[in-house]
Amino acid sequence: MADYSAFAPVYDDFGAAMTEDVDFYVSLAAEAHGPVVELAVGTGRVAIPIVERTGRRVIGIDVTPAMLEIARAKAAAAGVELDLRVGDMRELHLDEPTDLVICPARAMLHLADHAERVEVMRRVVAVLEPGGRFAWNAFVLDPAVAAEIGGVWHEEGGVRLRSTYDFAERRIDLELESGGTVPLWWVDRDEWERAVSEAGLEVEALYGSFDRQPFDDESREFVYVACKP
Repeated sequence: MADYSAFAPVYDDFGAAMTEDVDFYVSLAAEAHGPVVELAVGTGRVAIPIVERTGRRVIGIDVTPAMLEIARAKAAAAGVELDLRVGDMRELHLDEPTDLVICPARAMLHLADHAERVEVMRRVVAVLEPGGRFAWNAFVLDPAVAAEIGGVWHEEGGVRLRSTYDFAERRIDLELESGGTVPLWWVDRDEWERAVSEAGLEVEALYGSFDRQPFDDESREFVYVACKP
């Protein structure tokens, strides 16, 4: 997996506009009995509100220690506790079962291919109780957006970056002007659902937005909830 250390200091600025997903993941946590496991927890953008609003324990796993240090400081400032662990989602292992694993902020797109997606989902299945849920979201590739911003330096949340699209590899490289590049691999619906099936999960719901609108041809986001039979 790529090194995300360069993104840690600017991640909260970069993700400042990402707010719509928080209520969605909090609502799932409220329906769980915990602990909630968040893959690619980052700086705690979703994990901290889950603890604040549901009281659920959150185990946050991330491959980047610098992200976890920020999450730890933010949690302390908010007066909440997070169980933060350095780890790669492709090697997920827990000593206790859970009924909810989440992977917000399109972090599943950091997985390079179908085999990696299936491996992560199989590891999720291994830690889920029967009937437990795995929820994640990912963008739907929009060719118009790619044509508009591809290769162009622009600002998101005051952070200067550019997105370079490799259509042969189905990859986007997010490059910070201050240094550091993170790759994302986009996925279509058939690929997501093939991975779900191969991993032993079942699709409970597919939404096109975080307000649980049905997914359709106009949707620009995959919002999945899958369950372990």
